[in-house]
Amino acid sequence: MGTGANLFAEAGSKVLVLNAGSSSIKFKVFSVAAGALTPGIGGVVERIGDVASSNLSAKGRLPSGETKKYEVKSPAKDHVSAVQTILNFLRDTVSSRIAAEVKAVGHRIVHGLEISQPVLLDGSAIEKIKRAAVLAPLHNPPGLQGIHAAQEVFSTVPQVAVFDTAFHQTMPPTAYMYGLPYDMYEKLAIRRYGFHGTSHQYLVDQAARMLGKPTDKVNLITCHLGNGSSVTAVKEGRSVDTSMGMTPLEGLLMGTRSGDVDPAVVLHIQNQLQLSTKDTDTLLNKKSGLLGICGHSDLRPVIDLAAKGDARASLALDMFVYRVRKYIGAYTVALDGRVDALVFSAGIGENSAFIRTLICRNLRGMGIELDEVRNNAAVGGRQDDVAVSAARVRTLVIPTDEELAIAQQAMQVVARVTST
Repeated sequence: MGTGANLFAEAGSKVLVLNAGSSSIKFKVFSVAAGALTPGIGGVVERIGDVASSNLSAKGRLPSGETKKYEVKSPAKDHVSAVQTILNFLRDTVSSRIAAEVKAVGHRIVHGLEISQPVLLDGSAIEKIKRAAVLAPLHNPPGLQGIHAAQEVFSTVPQVAVFDTAFHQTMPPTAYMYGLPYDMYEKLAIRRYGFHGTSHQYLVDQAARMLGKPTDKVNLITCHLGNGSSVTAVKEGRSVDTSMGMTPLEGLLMGTRSGDVDPAVVLHIQNQLQLSTKDTDTLLNKKSGLLGICGHSDLRPVIDLAAKGDARASLALDMFVYRVRKYIGAYTVALDGRVDALVFSAGIGENSAFIRTLICRNLRGMGIELDEVRNNAAVGGRQDDVAVSAARVRTLVIPTDEELAIAQQAMQVVARVTST
């Protein structure tokens, strides 16, 4: 085995990215050549634990440019057998030597407490992920299952954890502390952590390239708008505030999440409806947001219904847009009024020119003004600057690629560690 960067210089070198859920594992393979990553086949093993129904679905681009889809019946009784299924599939479709060609496995982990960088997975790192599980009970335990499974199947391959919370650990205490007794922070680690960090960091890097500036010289407001949404204030390339908090519930109105809500409302609902903690959690995380307001968690039918005059769909749409605009205003202040670019990404941000128009409407006084022709064309994965040429603040549409970002960070960690 080579060392450092030489490890990835070996012919056929690859990085495997895994994102484990409670009953599924998403995967994607990247080939390494001259230090650059090229995406390959990606897919998911679903219904883990249900041997009769579990299956693997995937797609990848052939040398001809055509996209090929795969469906494989795969009895996966647990995460270990699911990762083994992924290895067998890649051996059949990518390379018979895939087990030897994978030089790093990158894992998406939601919560890392105050870990600020991707880390090589050793006993200490795994223990921190376990401790963070109390703050991400739906995400960290499945992530740990994915780690243990990958360590068993790819037993000689370095494994790296990339945390959704890491990018936001540069926030100052004034932004991450809650107005609660200080010992709650000291004893229970209650503070704002932020999420979607891998996406926001990727957007910062891409935006800096588009602006022709070093990353540490850009001030941005990045909007990751999807079923789960967040906005981040980026000062000199570093996160200084973000809309999500200790959990992904805080902030914007989302598909099924309430976003910002007066804590006393939660207490009142519990008292009036005699709801348990679990029922209240379900209400706020899975029955609120767009779904709670108008019955649809996907913004596309909400837009369609609003156009037809549906009052509650119109309300939900207006609330979604208003919350984003409010955070853009707040974060302009957090950046002392010096904003180089407003960035839109993720499912809604990348693909809805209409939503971008609503969010940016009448913001010329803040230096934000869209070129509607360019804006309407920037959909379906197209990256572009959609601001008018005279706008002081550029408006960038950048398709996010969290899997690529995880692969890049995993490769960097392994190259650094194996060279020392």
